[in-house]
Amino acid sequence: MSKSIYITTIESDSGKSLISLGILRMMLTKSSKVGYFRPIINKKNNQVDNHINTAISFFDLDLKHNDCYAYEQHEIVELLSEGKEDDVIHNIIKKYKELEKKYDYVLVEGTDFSGEGGFTEVDVNLMVAKNLGIPVLIVGAGNGKKKKDFINTMQITYNSFISKEVDVIGLIANKIENDEIDYVREELIKSIPTSIQIDVIPKINLLAYPTVKEVVDTLGGKVLFGEQFLNNSIGSYSTGAMQLRNYLTRIKENALVITPGDRADIILGALQANASSNYPKISGIILTGNLIPEDSILKLIEGVQSTIPIISVDGGTFGVSNRIGAVKPKIYANNNQKIVLALDTFDKYVNQEGLTNIFTNFNSDKITPSMFQYNLLQKARLHRKHIVLPEGNDERIIKAAARLQLLDIVDLTLLGHKKDIQTKANQLGVQIDFNKIKVLNPEDSQYNSSFGKSLFEARKHKGMTETTAYDLTRDVSYYGTLMIYNGLADGMVSGAVHTTMHTIKPALQIIKTKPGVSVVSSVFFMCLSDRVSVMGDCAVNPNPNAEQLAEIALSSAASAAAFGVDPKVAMLSYSSGTSGKGEEVEKVRRATEIVKTKNPNLKIEGPIQYDAAVDMSVAKTKMPDSEVAGQASVLIFPDLNTGNNTYKAIQRETGALAIGPMLQGLNKPVNDLSRGCTVDDIFNTVLITAIQANQN
Repeated sequence: MSKSIYITTIESDSGKSLISLGILRMMLTKSSKVGYFRPIINKKNNQVDNHINTAISFFDLDLKHNDCYAYEQHEIVELLSEGKEDDVIHNIIKKYKELEKKYDYVLVEGTDFSGEGGFTEVDVNLMVAKNLGIPVLIVGAGNGKKKKDFINTMQITYNSFISKEVDVIGLIANKIENDEIDYVREELIKSIPTSIQIDVIPKINLLAYPTVKEVVDTLGGKVLFGEQFLNNSIGSYSTGAMQLRNYLTRIKENALVITPGDRADIILGALQANASSNYPKISGIILTGNLIPEDSILKLIEGVQSTIPIISVDGGTFGVSNRIGAVKPKIYANNNQKIVLALDTFDKYVNQEGLTNIFTNFNSDKITPSMFQYNLLQKARLHRKHIVLPEGNDERIIKAAARLQLLDIVDLTLLGHKKDIQTKANQLGVQIDFNKIKVLNPEDSQYNSSFGKSLFEARKHKGMTETTAYDLTRDVSYYGTLMIYNGLADGMVSGAVHTTMHTIKPALQIIKTKPGVSVVSSVFFMCLSDRVSVMGDCAVNPNPNAEQLAEIALSSAASAAAFGVDPKVAMLSYSSGTSGKGEEVEKVRRATEIVKTKNPNLKIEGPIQYDAAVDMSVAKTKMPDSEVAGQASVLIFPDLNTGNNTYKAIQRETGALAIGPMLQGLNKPVNDLSRGCTVDDIFNTVLITAIQANQN
């Protein structure tokens, strides 16, 4: 089987980028060494190719732009017109083979069908795919076509490739109207061999619509207001040349308003309509004629809180409208919302297991970081859970919440003042649907009274009074924990602002530990370049004794297995095997024996040094007979000082992604963030918490 796949389309504007991004991510779940190749690009104005730039930037691929393509489109036209087809193929194969040697998988993406090539692009893609000897995935778009015509075109394209002895592994019908999905699938199944995978993807408006940024780039516009909202999607556009009372009736959802820059009535009316619940939302305002509103109008606009970008452009209204109508939607590197939505759409509608069969020649018992992160999404998606985020006013929390809402994986509750959170989201240019995300204010909530009673009942044996219990419900950490205790949430993620103790203390008091567990501990999932290591305890227990260390090891091994990492446990110390002596190494040795007694089937080694645990060449010298040495996946540190410093050193020196800490041992999941956490940290921790909630 080939370790590459060629994605081609039958036309322009097919949504091929969605498929490419999805398959790139699918490949990355199998190996961190993934290449990307476009034999022919259509570079404009000496800019980098958008497809290549997006792939490299978003997935952080180890590639240089110039290594990812062989020819520019104008070069192909010239060479083919001179009859130099053999030279073209030779150089494309040479460039591809250079990538094939370096990477475990290579995604090859065909031409754009820009209409500017002067050659038959289907034939060129056929020629390239055949000579590279890799299987083809054909993508077609049904938007704007009669369904029968679309099906015929897909059949003809498939037959063209088969007649040229090119292996086709699948057909993807993209941008299909919802009421036509079943018909299109059934008709393609009737006419295409059963060995060919067929997937149908509905039209997704946010992907089908261009953004205001794409319009600005096309027109060379100047942003006057709302630069942070340039990624707003444009559902329609209309010209504001009539009186305001008539124009308002023509506004549709996500409309782009096009009007001369001196039409203050249209500008202000559009802003007011966007703020009104009686009118659709507006994506942006384009001011034509290079006319800027008067200072008094600019001052008025400046004082209005709005999510609308306002752009000034050169040219008349009619000509500008025509140019806007010709803008085709693209997925580009800095539009994270579109990329994330494209990947989620691919996940929902493409049979990845079927496509993965082409990669069956790949064998590895290691889980790659990309696979681990991808699996987090899939596991969290299986059973929808409700997670509470107590620090709702924090910018990072707001951004992570918006991303989680876009992917529609979990239900969320943010704690804080709704108005403050909404205002901050607008300032950040973050779009959150507050009809779908719950916001509760612990200072004045309908649940304070019942939560106070719950807390009093849970802690009265420790001397807590009713008054103290009621007062504590106003604390966000207690409030969030009480939501879990009372069944209003499945888990909590906090610590972006608060200390670890502030996050954990209410959980220890109210949720408590699982039966048989006496130690709440933590692990980090350390995503290195070629593997995922589980490291514990790096956040909670300062100096565990042998019994506690054994319990941490058992909990960490169970956590590793639950998240798809085969547990091979290394009990770390400053010596390996029987070579060292001393109180600390004896503690580790005793803890190892306790673990072996409690779980005889667990692969564990200790005491062992870090290098012997992870480096096979060192392991062969120090512990040649060990089944863990050199391949440990779970690393247990003897104390918090060692663990915390080691994980941070590895993270900083290698650029590894550290996901966590994930707390283990509680009856319900509560997880603590670092106060220096990023949006990605919060996002990943919420996913982990949702998965833990399903396992409890």
